[in-house]
Amino acid sequence: MSELINNSTFRKAKLKELILKLHQGENPHQVRAELIKTLQNIPYGEVVEVEQELIMEGLPETEVLKLCDIHGEVLDGHIDTSAAKAIPKGHPVDVFIQENKELLKVVNKTEMLLDNMKSVSDKDFKSHTNVLLACFNELMDVDKHYKRKEYLVFPFLEKNDTTGPPKVMWGKHDEIREQLKGCIEILRNDELRKGDLEDALDLVFRPVLKALADMTKKEEEILFPMSMDVLTVDDWWQVHRQTLEFGFTLYDPQVEWKPEGVFEKETSQSATGIDGTIQLPSGSFTAAEIMAILNTVPADMTFVDKNDKVKYFTQGSHRIFARSRSIINRDVRLCHPPGSVHIIEKILDDFKSGRASHAPFWIQMHGKFIHIEYFALRDEKGEYLGTLEVSQDLTELRKLEGEKRILSYTGKKD
Repeated sequence: MSELINNSTFRKAKLKELILKLHQGENPHQVRAELIKTLQNIPYGEVVEVEQELIMEGLPETEVLKLCDIHGEVLDGHIDTSAAKAIPKGHPVDVFIQENKELLKVVNKTEMLLDNMKSVSDKDFKSHTNVLLACFNELMDVDKHYKRKEYLVFPFLEKNDTTGPPKVMWGKHDEIREQLKGCIEILRNDELRKGDLEDALDLVFRPVLKALADMTKKEEEILFPMSMDVLTVDDWWQVHRQTLEFGFTLYDPQVEWKPEGVFEKETSQSATGIDGTIQLPSGSFTAAEIMAILNTVPADMTFVDKNDKVKYFTQGSHRIFARSRSIINRDVRLCHPPGSVHIIEKILDDFKSGRASHAPFWIQMHGKFIHIEYFALRDEKGEYLGTLEVSQDLTELRKLEGEKRILSYTGKKD
């Protein structure tokens, strides 16, 4: 039997047989027992090949999607990744894996909140659901993780004739997105009662948490090892360069991936000015210059585009509110506590409609006077482009009296 187990043709034929048994309605526990008895472990690449072959042979993708969770349960713990390539720090796959770790932390926290639901009093129910809502808002951030797979990784797999598995995984992404939206909609209902929420736990809430956790396994045991085999360094560099267009999920990479050769080529082109300068009606500057200007202005600035997505924030030394690149491309509503979301929506609605263009606020925080302003950005035709948030610590400025003229400059620190 051992020579059969080590034979790729036999393994794939047997796995195909077992998967078809699942689709014919056989008990998953029996199928799993047979898999353990006959195959023990199967290389990740062969799992993909079998799924691709089944789809090409006529098994509908919708049918594969419907039972892909059962496939995962049967194969759980029996996929061999020992031959997988090493993943460099900061590599797109490393980023995906680190994001998974952060996602699972939120999944575990959310599961604990759900498990504690029965002990929550009616008095504390609203605050408990607000914490739950904040967790599901964080989990919705997985949309960026999935979009990077769909629009950056999957096209390279499809160019290499691996089309079925990405389509199935994309379908699962859509299911998870809809389930998360459903959970958030329930938690946002001001008339939600404890009994109604408890009724929905096993129907909606727990299934999506399981689906999120299961997807991390599918990625790390099958998709990522396979992608490392298929994509070239140049392919991964293209993925890396475009990642910020979609944003990170609950994680801000601490290491910048710099592949040899490709990176040197890119940076040398930029240094010789091939990328050009940014030309505006009142002058021009390079990307390095504008970055230095924005990070030197003594204020926190965050730009939200017309679709309500966070697109940019300054990184100066005077930051007032913490920011990380995980918020890039995140809906701005999800960056605020649930209790203040209705105010954010009102500001955005007023800015878009033209009813307002400026919303100032000020707070006392840690003994400092913080001034926060929202500005509507519009083009020459008055079309709404987005919103700029500007926050400043005005504590010392409020103490100023009299004058300090330029002639009094000494170069010494005050």
